[in-house]
Amino acid sequence: MLQHLFAVGPASRADLARSSGLTRATVSDLVGSLLDDGLVEELGAPVESRVGKPPMLIGLAADATHIVAIDVSGDDQVAGAVLNLTGDVIHRTTRCREGRTGSEAVRLVTDLVTELIAGSARPILGIGIGSPGVVSADGTVIDAPNLGWTDVPLAEHVRRETGRPTYVANDANTAVLGEYTFGQSGDGGLMLVRVGTGVGAGLVLEGALLHGFVDAAGEVGHVTVDPGGALCACGRSGCLETFLAVPRLRERIETGHDDALVEAGEHLGKALAPVVGTLNLHELVLSGPADLLDGPLRETADRIIRERTMPVSGERLEFRTSTLGEDVVIVGAAVLVLAGELGVS
Repeated sequence: MLQHLFAVGPASRADLARSSGLTRATVSDLVGSLLDDGLVEELGAPVESRVGKPPMLIGLAADATHIVAIDVSGDDQVAGAVLNLTGDVIHRTTRCREGRTGSEAVRLVTDLVTELIAGSARPILGIGIGSPGVVSADGTVIDAPNLGWTDVPLAEHVRRETGRPTYVANDANTAVLGEYTFGQSGDGGLMLVRVGTGVGAGLVLEGALLHGFVDAAGEVGHVTVDPGGALCACGRSGCLETFLAVPRLRERIETGHDDALVEAGEHLGKALAPVVGTLNLHELVLSGPADLLDGPLRETADRIIRERTMPVSGERLEFRTSTLGEDVVIVGAAVLVLAGELGVS
């Protein structure tokens, strides 16, 4: 029933019975429990009620409880926010990472979470964190080279420190969940490329997040695009990330590489064209600083993808920047909590 109210909006008890296949008596009991818990509220009768006793609409109580969401993928900063159950940001803050890695970076995340919990006027449903790198299903950061994290049980650590349910996922996977749930995503395959300190991608195919064999689906940032290129944090040379990651891209622009955005777009287009052709994606979304992505970089990548894929794949592809802007990972982290605690997404 929570899934229905989240996805469709307010409904009567009779509507909920029809959509769930449960009896009206069972639905009435469940609604009563949800009302007691404060997760739903009675909204009154619809304006267009028919003759007879009007139905009482039930809706999700957006501010009954709050969610703390953290984005660790930014360029040397950690962003945090408190959100309600419908993904609206109530309060936000950022902390400069100042190059901190390893246990110091973990402490920075934990301190920010604790601060946000203390500042919320509502009970906290849970904590969601989007982290760079490969992240296992239990919230362990298996490998995040830019943060110096290897096999870091981040979810367990934050859960132990705060006493709140905690969910951690790769930042690109988190972002694509945010875009798919709260953005303007359609029904086809969706791929979101997250550009920050590193570069990664999240994919939603036929309504399901693609995890991959060892939870490493979407690691496009470490696809080699120029074997003679610069050394990458992963230890290899010429990865896509060495051209597209925000610190590298800004450095190249500041040191006089006038074609840095076009070159990054070329490498991105060449790396993504086989993915678009193989999966027949409907939407390709870029997420990161708009001043870098929304212009020559995206336009160049878009052109190359269409040149290198069959018309049936490329012509109807929608290639855009995220409608959620810089909040996409924050909002996606809230979706992790909604799915884990309430079963909605």
